[in-house]
Amino acid sequence: MTGTTTAAEVDVAIVGGGLVGASLAVALGPLGLRVALVEGVAPEAASQPSFDDRTTALGNGTRRVFESLGLWATLAPQAAPIRRIHVSDAGRFGFARLEAAEHGIEAFGYVITNRVIGAALRERLATLPQLELRMPARVAAVETSGDASMLAVEPGRALRARLVVAADGAHSLVRSASGLGARVEDYGQVALVAHVRAAQPGDGTAYERFTPDGPIAVLPLHDGALGVVWTLAPAEADRVMALDDRSYLAALQQAVSWRAGRFLQVGRRNAYPLRLTRALETVAPRTVLVGNAAQGLHPVAGQGFNLGLRDAATLADVLAEHLGRGARDCGAPEVLQEFAARRRSDRDGVTRFTDGLVKLFGDGRPGFGVARDLGLLLFDLSPTAKAALSRISWGFAGRAPRLARGIGLGS
Repeated sequence: MTGTTTAAEVDVAIVGGGLVGASLAVALGPLGLRVALVEGVAPEAASQPSFDDRTTALGNGTRRVFESLGLWATLAPQAAPIRRIHVSDAGRFGFARLEAAEHGIEAFGYVITNRVIGAALRERLATLPQLELRMPARVAAVETSGDASMLAVEPGRALRARLVVAADGAHSLVRSASGLGARVEDYGQVALVAHVRAAQPGDGTAYERFTPDGPIAVLPLHDGALGVVWTLAPAEADRVMALDDRSYLAALQQAVSWRAGRFLQVGRRNAYPLRLTRALETVAPRTVLVGNAAQGLHPVAGQGFNLGLRDAATLADVLAEHLGRGARDCGAPEVLQEFAARRRSDRDGVTRFTDGLVKLFGDGRPGFGVARDLGLLLFDLSPTAKAALSRISWGFAGRAPRLARGIGLGS
């Protein structure tokens, strides 16, 4: 790689400045590390794909991380609490209901648009003195030697980093360059995402309705509108995307029924193909994968960003402990091994749970729907099962990172 003699030296190079990569940069701020964040889209650009109008359901563990980072006070006014969840099986008798108050919590989670999270992160990134922002810029190549990795960055100087963090999405260049393989499963579904308004504003209830084509989520937003994630087979998704607004609302009403009220208006619609992407390993020499570079999930349970943020919080935790022992090499083998070990159970558990839901409710074998609906009704009658499900928003990890426990890394 040319230009290595003039490379900028950093402790950590984060490739990908979306929600997870930017959150990691903020989390590393108090540690005194030299950090570079490389992102292909300018932070203020309307085309930034991670900071768009898609909605994200933030679990309680994620809320706690943002509190620890000092961001929740900014996010909270535009975050709608999920106080109730209603699950139903379209055209069948199965349903289940959950109430946050019954479990002693204010909410199961909070729904917020990615654009709002992105704005708060951008504002914080601009205040970090030891952070080098490379936006817009792209990593063209990565070469790893024994003690560092060299990143060719266009435009600008190359970077020489002790640790490279791949936060560059499901098609991660860094993951490929590191030799880490990934297993990809196409669900044969497309998520249509939109904001709609109903005759009655959202009341804190999240609706999850399973249909033969895939699940539909209707989520409350802070302004009384509703965020809709409608999963369809590709051909049907194309047909629905082509409908005018009135016809779309009529089709959505028929699919969801009237529980969320009468739909009146719809905003811009976007379509996203759905795949399960799972890296076979999350670490390689001098390299760590986080977020969608490590695992890209179906949105059925709203766990993707929450899982990715726990990746970032755990990596920050491991690095803080490493520095606390007087070590400085952020890409040392013991750092990589510790990160992988701490993330394994949470990553495996959430991936199995999400993938299992998709396949459970997509199974059309004779008699399977009856058994599934009986299971839903039994769940609805079981306080123990509901209590267990209510804890999923904290993750499957045995050891939560300090940021998720309300402990700042700079203290």
